[in-house]
Amino acid sequence: MTAVAGLPGVGKTNWIRQQLTQQPTLYFSPATRIGIDQTRLAVEFPHVQVLADDQQTQLWQLASGVSAYIELGYHLDLAKIAPLLDTLNCHRVAIVSAGTQDADWDEWADEIIVSSLGATNATSLWVANTTGHVIDPDSLEVFWYELTQGAYGVVSRAKGIFELADGLSVYGDFVAGMQPKEFDELNLPRWLEGRPQRLSGIEVWGNQLDEAAIAQTFQDCCLSDVAIRHYQQQVKEMLAEEAMI
Repeated sequence: MTAVAGLPGVGKTNWIRQQLTQQPTLYFSPATRIGIDQTRLAVEFPHVQVLADDQQTQLWQLASGVSAYIELGYHLDLAKIAPLLDTLNCHRVAIVSAGTQDADWDEWADEIIVSSLGATNATSLWVANTTGHVIDPDSLEVFWYELTQGAYGVVSRAKGIFELADGLSVYGDFVAGMQPKEFDELNLPRWLEGRPQRLSGIEVWGNQLDEAAIAQTFQDCCLSDVAIRHYQQQVKEMLAEEAMI
């Protein structure tokens, strides 16, 4: 069993993704506020069993005979969670950015992995569960550009899962100083019946964030029930026509 820790934006989840094989695997990230990483991993790697917080007591039993990864968010107190890691006999991995010198990581970790990503020095974390909200792609592009380019404060790291008007679900990922990425479509069926009842949300690390403005701007971009029904009906008709060709 491997416990992975590091600063925000340094690539903890990405490192875990690189370790995953087709073998049965457990993934657990305690006290996660939304579950963006859990949702993405579950979609991308269906053979990975993602555990919820209320399954923590079953971790040792469920992990018997399989690979298991515990991702520790930076908001957690590693000293307080140490007894759990000791009980589980975890191999401790710290992901650090190049040039980082921190005696605390040297003391905590059994293994240190140097990442090509730079850790954020953000002081604020803004999180929003947006499940049930639907946005059109053009509005999402504008919102994401404004968010990541400093319209609402200095953003070091942002990620989110968004439900689009055409029923698709996409993942957005931003790290300051890195080449901007396109949104990735998640391998999920189109949601074409009312407001989606699967997880979507946003997580933003930064400094001097105008949280109220971020929330209001996103809300302004979201579609009404009438608009959602209109778009969904259009997509249904389009798919029906394509099926007849």
